[in-house]
Amino acid sequence: MYYSSIIIAFILVFILSAVGTAVLNIIFRFLGKRGYLGNLYPNVRGGTPRAIGVIPFIILSFYMIPGANSLILIIGIFALIDDILGRRKCEPLGIEWGQLSRGIGILLVIIAGIIEGYWISAIFIAFMVQPMNISDMQPGSTCIVTMIMCIVTVILMLIVGSPMVGELPAVYTPLLIFVVCLGYCPLDFSGKIMLGEVGNHTFGVALGLAFYYVGGLWSVILLGIITTALIAFVRRNNLRVFFRQKLRILNPTFGDYFMDVLTGGGLGDLCRKWILKDKQYVVKNPILISLGFRRLLYNPHAAHPKAYTPRKQIPSLAKGG
Repeated sequence: MYYSSIIIAFILVFILSAVGTAVLNIIFRFLGKRGYLGNLYPNVRGGTPRAIGVIPFIILSFYMIPGANSLILIIGIFALIDDILGRRKCEPLGIEWGQLSRGIGILLVIIAGIIEGYWISAIFIAFMVQPMNISDMQPGSTCIVTMIMCIVTVILMLIVGSPMVGELPAVYTPLLIFVVCLGYCPLDFSGKIMLGEVGNHTFGVALGLAFYYVGGLWSVILLGIITTALIAFVRRNNLRVFFRQKLRILNPTFGDYFMDVLTGGGLGDLCRKWILKDKQYVVKNPILISLGFRRLLYNPHAAHPKAYTPRKQIPSLAKGG
């Protein structure tokens, strides 16, 4: 009777996720085509509803175990603000309002996580926002990574014998995330909708919590690294183009891809601006190159960034050279 009620709950969750996603897609398209949604209906592929990940956010906020759902609620709210505000500049701070909202959300998740008893693990749980945010730059990539890592987490829980979490078995959390993502993902895989920050941030923190229930701090760190590597592998073709055309690194290594997922994006580059200021270091050591230090130390805010490839060679990249 106990497990049958969980199965029934999962069936209900799947229906809510699938139907809610489809309905919100219709509503957003109707409003977006009439110019009412702003940043939530970007001109991507002729117009694509953004922040449909609010459906997984709402569901996980209700169905995650007590204590964990408060972390989901915090990151989801601030991520949704990020989606709505987008790249509008916060002039006094010299950053984007979206970046500020995301940063506040991450800090509050850490604080709430410590209060809830996750202690130092709360930092790594919150940091899962970073790689999942980078993963959400091509259709379906975040969903496939989320579902694969849920399966890996369940397998590890069965191997190590993870204990109950509250009144529920530990496997409840990764299975819940999997079912929610499964209901959401069909339209995302086809490129018809976008998770937005609210979606990928929610899945990031939810996965971090699931990782914690495997075995605490060590499992959050280990599975976080595996997740980052998986995202780098899934996005390797897109990242190769990005490195060649934007960073002028013609021969990127997997370490570069990994480091981009781990430290790239707006917040990562903002940290480089604060730390490196206007300096640009060129990495030539083969070992450091293989570990991704070219990407780690690449400073887009440098006054005169040094190139790994002469600018005169850049046009050949567009021709597949």
